[in-house]
Amino acid sequence: MNNIKIVADSTCDLSPELIEKYDISIIPLCIIMGDESYYDKIEITPEEIFEWADKNRTTPKTAAVTFEKATEILKPDLDAGKDIIFFGISTQMSTTCNVIRMIGENTQDSCTGRIHVIDSMNLSTGIGLQVLYAARLAEEGKSAAEIVSLVEARRKDVRASFVVDTLTYLARGGRCSSVTALLANTLKLKPEIVVTDGAMNVAKKYRGSLKSVILKYAKDLEPQLLHADKSCVFITHSGCSDDITDAVREYLKSLNHFEAIYTTRAGGVISSHCGPGTLGVLFYLEEQ
Repeated sequence: MNNIKIVADSTCDLSPELIEKYDISIIPLCIIMGDESYYDKIEITPEEIFEWADKNRTTPKTAAVTFEKATEILKPDLDAGKDIIFFGISTQMSTTCNVIRMIGENTQDSCTGRIHVIDSMNLSTGIGLQVLYAARLAEEGKSAAEIVSLVEARRKDVRASFVVDTLTYLARGGRCSSVTALLANTLKLKPEIVVTDGAMNVAKKYRGSLKSVILKYAKDLEPQLLHADKSCVFITHSGCSDDITDAVREYLKSLNHFEAIYTTRAGGVISSHCGPGTLGVLFYLEEQ
């Protein structure tokens, strides 16, 4: 890789193996539970979040990384003369990108213009897909400016959606009304949430057991999956059983389309808002 460092916030939900393979630095967002604040994926697990949320009948608050913590993480690569390309969760959901922009604006002259911020306009591995694309472009020797241009041009081709087992967590966090959540839970509806233009929107509504719903959701994606970028597809979940994730993996394998199928676990920020039993299939459409 040339003199470029790829950095993402913790909501990119990439596995430790992929983070290590592409030498990606992760900036943790904050999870606030009562009077305590924890760094996502470092100081707290999704299981601990679910336990706390159910005990207190509320969800944790989430917050952008502090200016000081982000500066601490970026400084070694800036001092080494590297150009930094940062990927953050959609600016409609967090101010994280703005924190990194502020660092860029406040760096000394030798670092001016070397922090490039990309608003992923997405979440979870909808960000991760863009991070991996950038890492591969860096390996090809593309400049930072070229990588930013190519990634942003392709951003519209990311397909990010997921099915939630319950709307309780989204309602507690103010992402949907308590009345909507109560109605959906009473009717045993499991909605599909689609990320569009950086925001979450409800698409289809499914009914049935979690496994049957998730398999139906995955199969409904088939027309898009057969026109997806073949390099990889993500199965990202917030605590589904192996029985469910393995069934989705087998279905994706049956398409004989993807070179790699990655299964990753959502971190604390995504889990805080979506709750357990959430699963998404995320991919790029083929480049035109």
